[in-house]
Amino acid sequence: MEQLLEILKEIKPDIDFNSEKALIDNELFDSFDIVQLIGEISDKFDIEIQPNEIIPDNFNSIEDMWNMILRLK
Repeated sequence: MEQLLEILKEIKPDIDFNSEKALIDNELFDSFDIVQLIGEISDKFDIEIQPNEIIPDNFNSIEDMWNMILRLK
């Protein structure tokens, strides 16, 4: 999960990803951030994130993203 945290901090260094649980719901990420994040996650973890996976439930917190990564590996 440390690699994911590094990616997130590169995109939005001012957010505390360990405590934030509503990244999408609170509009802390915009669509450009999500596109960048998907590309970085796909490259780093060698997974393909399908359009049906791009939902708030998979991106609202670092835990949600990590669970998606583990599921797609």
